Amino acid sequence: MPIPPDYEERVYAGVLGKIIGVYLGRPFEGWSHRRIEAELGPIVDYVHERLGKPLVVADDDISGTFTFVRALEDHGVTADLSAAKIGQTWLNYLIEERTILWWGGMGTSTEHTAFLRLKHGTAAPRSGSMAMNGQVVAEQIGSQIFIDSWAMVAPGEPELAARLARAAAAVSHDGEAIYGAQVVAAMESAAFFEADMNALIDEGLRHIPGESLIARLIRDIREWHADDGDWRTTFQRIESNYGYDRYGGGCHMIPNHAVIILALLYGEGDFGESLLIANTAGWDTDCNSGNVGCLLGLRGGLDTLEAGDVDWRGPVADRLYKISADGGDAVTDAVQETGRLVAMGRTLLNAEPPSSSSARYHFELPGSVQGFDVDDDAADRSPPSLHNVAGHSAKGERSLAIGFRGGFEKPVRAGVYVFALPEQLEEPGYHMTLSSSLYAGHTIEADVEVDVTAGVDVGVALFVEVYPREPGGEPARHSSPVQTLSVHDKATLRWMVPQTDGLPVLRVGLEIHSQEGVAGTVHLDTLTWAGTPSCHLLGAGLAERSTPVGWTDGVDRVLLGDAGKQVTLIHNEGRGLLINGSRDWRDYRFSARVSPHMASESGIAVRVGGMRRWYALMLCGSGRAQLLQCVDDDMLIDAVDLPWNYGEWHDLQLSVRGQTLRAAIDDRELFVIDDVSLSGGGVALINSEGRTFFRDVEVEAL
Repeated sequence: MPIPPDYEERVYAGVLGKIIGVYLGRPFEGWSHRRIEAELGPIVDYVHERLGKPLVVADDDISGTFTFVRALEDHGVTADLSAAKIGQTWLNYLIEERTILWWGGMGTSTEHTAFLRLKHGTAAPRSGSMAMNGQVVAEQIGSQIFIDSWAMVAPGEPELAARLARAAAAVSHDGEAIYGAQVVAAMESAAFFEADMNALIDEGLRHIPGESLIARLIRDIREWHADDGDWRTTFQRIESNYGYDRYGGGCHMIPNHAVIILALLYGEGDFGESLLIANTAGWDTDCNSGNVGCLLGLRGGLDTLEAGDVDWRGPVADRLYKISADGGDAVTDAVQETGRLVAMGRTLLNAEPPSSSSARYHFELPGSVQGFDVDDDAADRSPPSLHNVAGHSAKGERSLAIGFRGGFEKPVRAGVYVFALPEQLEEPGYHMTLSSSLYAGHTIEADVEVDVTAGVDVGVALFVEVYPREPGGEPARHSSPVQTLSVHDKATLRWMVPQTDGLPVLRVGLEIHSQEGVAGTVHLDTLTWAGTPSCHLLGAGLAERSTPVGWTDGVDRVLLGDAGKQVTLIHNEGRGLLINGSRDWRDYRFSARVSPHMASESGIAVRVGGMRRWYALMLCGSGRAQLLQCVDDDMLIDAVDLPWNYGEWHDLQLSVRGQTLRAAIDDRELFVIDDVSLSGGGVALINSEGRTFFRDVEVEAL
């Protein structure tokens, strides 16, 4: 079947549907139907404020959905992707006890159990099998909550979506949990071309055994739906016949799959009504609501999300967190994730590559704001506005319109966060370990157009905010020189981010300067940066802190010392990585001074794309230096004798340019290779089974 002509927009609606559903159900996840009805009433809109909780949070449903599909990027975009390869993807992007999963322990959390199997050498699909983990553990809900992405890369190809879903689910699950995942994936894939809900359910059933419990459950709910005419009555039947009391574990697939089918049948394609049912029914509300929201977004597009009286999109503003070992990719949005999925889908189905903008922020999808918001330092003027509009774009068809009214020489700022706020790092729930995507030494580019009264000038500039130097302090702000523009003027602003003393960039955006009483609109067409920065990754800015900020933490303990100029890594078993940077770093030199103290390995790594994808230069406890490649598994490239002693300081340096890597210790070049396979990635400090000190940690673009 051909790629749908509105493929990108439909995937965008599916991604939005997923995250809206998760954010809606997350504040009362695990509540019973009776408690929800008694304390909240029917869930017709977001309730996070009523419960004193934030709306946009890190969550396993979101992080897993948009991370595990990267197996296609890392191992080749193929319809034959195996469970074993997806299992390797788990090991690369998961940091034990920190990222993506609910780390509930062996035999309690299905995903944690599977991770431990993988970690200790049991490959998928055996890692998730009943033979290894028992039926109760193997049939929990996790296989279903991560599955939507596999449908979005297989539009109109339900058989392919179900096959990929089976491979992905088998990493951690078995039995009925796999069937439930296949049903959801096949339905979502078919929804690109089929709107009839019963036809979609039939398509889902076509991919699982007719005698399975999931198939029987769906048949029963369809019969009850035809007889009852009221979702609460049918839900009572579900509770009696398929409720939590009939199945072991904390969150079984069967009851929650029943809620998804219930919401789809009674919701009749209405987004708000379907989410009301999925959430008011209770149990695993964010998971069920996320699957329902995604399917309906794919089925009906953006119009489905915007029907009715509730503003589902505005409070979310496209924002999402994808917390994994690739920390520079953590603060993202629905547009960026859509672009990634569409690129994979087009490659998978041998279609033409997407024509969308390569800019990080481009606003081409209708209604998208990509996390931008507006702040205003002048309290006595009309608040600024921000809207996605057609036109005023040199590189596309849409732009972000920032409406303003000047006053008292204080600028209006429209910006987007590229790192977590201090309070978000301290929130309970899923661990927030991440890096920024923007660094000192990066050059920001923005295309703008001014719309004001003729004869009036407006100043525009770029700005960044830097993470607070002291806990509880205010972010420092740096701005580019102001450029003056008149009516209908267009300009490309360029500015290099200044050094930040080792602190991460928190926010980036556009400043608008105008005189009091001047009103108008500045259209932001695109804002972007690319490549590798040149910057210090440790510095005086960290002096007031006990641990570094902005590093993706894959070690047991990290300590700062010497006024922030030295970092100590402690790791008890295996290999620990402290990671910084992002996948779009290409050609650069990375250096650090390293002092091992009773460690089996101490070193630095480049082209880092997770815990198990990198090149590293190591000092080893046997008095040797080694060059290692890790692409899922370790491979020793070369080694030399290099006498050294614990407590000594040595200068380590790795340079990568294209496919060539050069490694030096104390200004002596030891290794050169010309067949580097990893094309991009960040940097890491590495310490294994002991303690290592690091100083003078720097990146320099080549």
